Amino acid sequence: MGISKIRITGGEPFVRKDIMELLTNLAAMEKLEALTLTTNGVLTAPHVKDFKKFGITSVNLSIDTLDRDRFFSITRRDELPNVLKTLDALLFHKVETKINAVVMDGKNTQDIGSLADFTRDIPVSVRFIEEMPFNGGESHQPGIEWNYIKILQTLKDRYPDITKIPDPPFSTSYNYQIPGHQGNIGIIAAYSRSFCGSCNRIRLTPVGQLKTCLYDDGVLNIKDLIRNGSSDEAIRSELLAAFGQRAKDGFEAERKRNGRNPVHESMATIGG
Repeated sequence: MGISKIRITGGEPFVRKDIMELLTNLAAMEKLEALTLTTNGVLTAPHVKDFKKFGITSVNLSIDTLDRDRFFSITRRDELPNVLKTLDALLFHKVETKINAVVMDGKNTQDIGSLADFTRDIPVSVRFIEEMPFNGGESHQPGIEWNYIKILQTLKDRYPDITKIPDPPFSTSYNYQIPGHQGNIGIIAAYSRSFCGSCNRIRLTPVGQLKTCLYDDGVLNIKDLIRNGSSDEAIRSELLAAFGQRAKDGFEAERKRNGRNPVHESMATIGG
């Protein structure tokens, strides 16, 4: 149906014992142009040497801080050394790498500068992501302090000559270059949702729900269609109907959540 790129997210893909078999099967699909994945890097390093064999063209590595104590405070695990081993392996094997850092008020805002510094000597893209309300709790804040405007201003204060560079088609990030740096910077307005008009992504959750927006409540149960014996043509028709009714942006998708508001599910159930 024209889908040419698949990204495996999570939770964490490498806690799945047969992840390499899954990647092998996906890589063998005809017309697949790109297979990528998002990982927290804790269990990933031993597998990196095989990534290119599976056709994995890029990896998003989650690193919210380079400080070991803050890393433990955020993740509840003392795993930063293993994550950095994964980063070293990705660079050694020349796998395109993007570092994802969720900017969280009171937790890691002091790391914005040090993470941006990372782009000076290594060819990575560091993407700062607005914190989203997917934390598994019941609370919902009407806004966030660290939106993309404040993140960008913090970067400008440190690097006054940071410049805007062209965004790729359908990009979810606003991209910038610091002169003289090998890597680049991206800011993803995940909460402000200002990129929705160009988003062309769909998502399949671990329980078989199709999501045409991170903020929707699931618009089609593909697992049930398959298990009930639906034909390929019937599934195709259902998919096209779901795509045709896609919300115009994340705010509309959130309003349509079967009367449930606000969003508070965990990202582990949605897919990273």
